[in-house]
Amino acid sequence: MKHSEIKSKTDEEIVEIVRNYNKEQFVYLVRRYEDKLIRYAQYLIGDYDKANDAVQQAFIKAYINLNGFDLKKKFSSWIYRIVHNEAINLIGKDKKTVIINPDIDFDSGENTEEDYLKGELVAHTHECLKKMALIYREPISLYYLENKSYKEIGDILRLPIGTVSVRINRAKVILKKICEKQIK
Repeated sequence: MKHSEIKSKTDEEIVEIVRNYNKEQFVYLVRRYEDKLIRYAQYLIGDYDKANDAVQQAFIKAYINLNGFDLKKKFSSWIYRIVHNEAINLIGKDKKTVIINPDIDFDSGENTEEDYLKGELVAHTHECLKKMALIYREPISLYYLENKSYKEIGDILRLPIGTVSVRINRAKVILKKICEKQIK
């Protein structure tokens, strides 16, 4: 199958191709999700190398268990859940405080005061996120940083949508209080 043909397929169609015809096509799913998943794992773990390890382990597990994937569900939610589990396992092994890396590149190519202030705001927000409990940091990171819907977050974290909504709303309040304290 040509690169252009596979690129236009949905994740679930690629899964079916990998299952039934060509296992090597799994590489397209890896390419599609690797950067996003590393970024998500890094939000949880706070270390790029460990996040990369978690994602690689998740892809291995996904590949091995691909036949168990329900094609009626979204592959993206399934792979995010596997990465989530791998990241949580690494956190548990380290028994350290989870740190979110504030070094996200928002550089527009111009070195203006606005860019500087935006970078400061992002860094400040990430410092505040570090102080939140993981149960609130997970859904708010998925919602605002990964642009996931409440349903997708529910699938990833295995929570009812109502719980996702409550945690995101509480996370907003907690984040605001933490950030206000840091400003004073």
